[in-house]
Amino acid sequence: MSVTQMKPNMDHWQERVDLAAAFRWTARLDMHESVANHFSLAVNDIGSQFLMNPNQMHFSRIKASDMLLIDADDPETYEGPNAPDPTAWGLHGGVHRACPHARCVMHVHSIYATVLACLQDSRLPPIDQNACTFFNRMVIDEDYGGLAFEDEGERCAKLLTDPKQKVMVMGSHGVMVIGDTVADTFNRLYYFERAAETYIKALQTGLPLRRISDEVAEKTARELEEYPEQDARHLAELKAILDSEGSDYAY
Repeated sequence: MSVTQMKPNMDHWQERVDLAAAFRWTARLDMHESVANHFSLAVNDIGSQFLMNPNQMHFSRIKASDMLLIDADDPETYEGPNAPDPTAWGLHGGVHRACPHARCVMHVHSIYATVLACLQDSRLPPIDQNACTFFNRMVIDEDYGGLAFEDEGERCAKLLTDPKQKVMVMGSHGVMVIGDTVADTFNRLYYFERAAETYIKALQTGLPLRRISDEVAEKTARELEEYPEQDARHLAELKAILDSEGSDYAY
C-alpha cells in the first residue's frame, strides 16, 4: 500500500500529506534556508485556522503528522509544543487573517528570488515563457521593516489584497507565494524561482535581453492559468517519486 493511502486519526490528513511533500521537495531543490521559512494552509472558510510546520524543523524531515494546527485568533496556539516562531506567527497569521483568498502561503528565501529581491528594481520582466506567468501578477514590497513580527506581517498582508497578485517579492528579504491549494501554490513557487534564475543568469551575460511584448505576456499568463491540472499533476508526480523511494513524509 502506498504511504499516501495511510490515514491516521488526524484531521485534514490529505492536506498534511500534500504539505509534507512540498516541504520535502523544497529542501531537495535547495530552496529552503536552514531551519527557517514556513508554509501554511488554511483549513477553515475564513482562513483563521491553518496548518503550519513546527518551529525550526528542517524541511527534509517534516512529516504529515508533524503539522501544527494554528488558530490566528487564539494566541494560546502560539504557546503549544513546537509552536511556530514569532515571525511565522506574525507573517502567516497576518496574511491568513487579511486575505481569505490566500488559502495556502509559502515563504522562502530561495536563492534566485532573493537575489531579485535585493535588486534596486525587483520587477521580473517577461523575457521567457516562465516569466510571463507572473506578468501583472506579482507585487513588490519596497518597505522592508525587519523581522516579520505581527506589525510587519500585517503590513505585508495589505500588499496581497488583490486576488490576481499571488507573488510578493519581499524587498531585501525573499518571496511569498499564495494560492488555492498546496499544489497550486508550490507549482507557482517552483516556476517563480525558475523564472528568477533565468532572469538573473541572463543579466549576468551582460547582453541585451529579449523582452516579450505586454500583449503576448498577458496572453501567455492567461493561457498558463487555464492550463488543465498542471499543478496537481506536478505534486502528484513528486509524491509518487517520494513514495517509490520509501520516504516517510506521509506518516
